[in-house]
Amino acid sequence: MESFDLYDVNRNKTGKTLERGNKVPEGLYRLVVHACIFNSEGKMLIQKRVATKSGWSGMWDISSGGSALAGDTSQQAASRELLEEIGIDYSLEGIRPAMTIYFDGGFNDIYTVNMDVDINSLQLQPSEVAEVRWATEEEILEMMKQKEFVLYKSSFISLLFFLRNHNGAFTHKDPTKQK
Repeated sequence: MESFDLYDVNRNKTGKTLERGNKVPEGLYRLVVHACIFNSEGKMLIQKRVATKSGWSGMWDISSGGSALAGDTSQQAASRELLEEIGIDYSLEGIRPAMTIYFDGGFNDIYTVNMDVDINSLQLQPSEVAEVRWATEEEILEMMKQKEFVLYKSSFISLLFFLRNHNGAFTHKDPTKQK
């Protein structure tokens, strides 16, 4: 049975774990990770969840994602999910997430990676991923309208595309500061 580390509100490990399928206790949090792969054309690698997957079955989703297992760092979990789900062996050690989104019961670290990948050479996890393809921001937003893509907020998808080439939210250095 898989278990997850539990964290306090300040993201410190509590020493407690939770088995998959159980509700996160009030005041504690678990860690979820996502990695978004973008190619040199600015397209995101997306995956279609298998029809038998619990939750969002048969729908398209961002490159990879899942829960960090007990003992995982955020980077280890994101690297593991990339390898397990779509066969990309890429280390995120030493890389900070592009952003962290808080949700009831957890932290969701999201990584953006720029890399050209031959999708025909990927080893997909048959129990989770039916297929992969490259998609533009506009294609993903249209897929969401058609309810073919996991129903994220459209601004979240746009933010992912923005973050693929930016470190932070500022587009320029502060002009009021001396050089």
